[in-house]
Amino acid sequence: MTTGPSRLTPHPPVSMNAAGGRCTVVVGCQWGDEGKGKIVDVLAESADIVARYQGGANAGHTVHVHGDEFILHQIPSGILHPGKRCLLGNGVVLDLPKFFAEYDALVERGIELEGRIGISQRAHLLLPYHRALDHAAEVRAREKIGTTGQGIGPAYVSKSGRRGVRVTDLGNAPRLERLVERAMGDALQELEVGRFAATELEAGVWAALALAGRTLPMATDTGREIVEALAAGRSVLMEGAQGTALDLDHGTYPFVTSSNTTAAAAATGLGIGPTAISAVLGVVKAYTTRVGNGPLPTEFDEEMGERVRELGGEFGATTGRPRRCGWFDAVQARYAARVNGLTGLAVTKLDVLDSLDEIRIATVYRVDGELTTEFPADTWSLSRVEPVLERHPGWRAPTTEAREISDLPVEAYSYLARLQELTGVPIEIVSVGSRREQIIHV
Repeated sequence: MTTGPSRLTPHPPVSMNAAGGRCTVVVGCQWGDEGKGKIVDVLAESADIVARYQGGANAGHTVHVHGDEFILHQIPSGILHPGKRCLLGNGVVLDLPKFFAEYDALVERGIELEGRIGISQRAHLLLPYHRALDHAAEVRAREKIGTTGQGIGPAYVSKSGRRGVRVTDLGNAPRLERLVERAMGDALQELEVGRFAATELEAGVWAALALAGRTLPMATDTGREIVEALAAGRSVLMEGAQGTALDLDHGTYPFVTSSNTTAAAAATGLGIGPTAISAVLGVVKAYTTRVGNGPLPTEFDEEMGERVRELGGEFGATTGRPRRCGWFDAVQARYAARVNGLTGLAVTKLDVLDSLDEIRIATVYRVDGELTTEFPADTWSLSRVEPVLERHPGWRAPTTEAREISDLPVEAYSYLARLQELTGVPIEIVSVGSRREQIIHV
């Protein structure tokens, strides 16, 4: 079925919170890789603080600036704007060697970082034994999750099991030694490794902890910094990693990440109250992708998947793995809008669809012969749904030079208007390329 053109509605102005400043959460609304890094980079120009609230080195935010490509894993995307304060919250699990490798690589490329990064005193450390446990669990698993192998899951297990090591522990050597020896003992028992491997792993742990001298000067109370900034009328941008459908509670469990990725996690992951948040901007691709195992209801056949993967450069920024691709899933997007409380939407990679003759949107699911507009909690039901696809004409024209919504071909405009209608969320931003300037503010 093909629908007639709808109209994009102007979005209302973003509200200020009670303290006077503006606090916006940017959240991925699909299975990650939606282009949050670029959107945060664009919005960071008018922000004073950019803060990361969950995840770890499993994230990969790619940003293009003046022809240069930056792939950021732990440092917030706002770092590429001079003078912005960037925070890593208590919800993050921090891999110190990788963090400082990323830090030093940015300095080598001429990015001034001195005094610009703050790390929550309450953030947990991801240590080498967490990666070893991650690899071992994936090898043993009968049903593969398809993790990035970065140790994220085991680090959060240590945290919830109350045997984690936090940034604040780096300042107390006796306590740090007791914590690490206990955690190492538990890990080695579970891993069942030989003496040589155990010695090597322990050496890696202490090498990581030797970075305490560089870490502690950055330690801060992220919640206090944000609340004080908002009270002073300053602007705060909060970013997460992964996407809504990978949320530990609200995603396609068990094929999910090990933390809460939704907007509500921004408050707990940075140490502020939910009333401090003014707006929630959801990011979606103009189509759908996911990395790893688990259901993807609108997945293309092999030939179409390969075509869109090449057009969109759909390979993981962290692992390099090819992403699975499919049509835009409005059922899943509506669910993401609800659980995140979206106030606005950013649509990325519209330009990837420029050469297609026809574009489709999943509007409802058929499950065991019954139609539903709801995203099912039962992952196994989701794996056998049949998406009901609405057909739309392609525009067969480049959109990469569009800078105003009126510059888009009428078919592209109609497609966006339909996405807005189906999700019930006003579109505020459209991205038509990887570069910072390839952006449309609606």
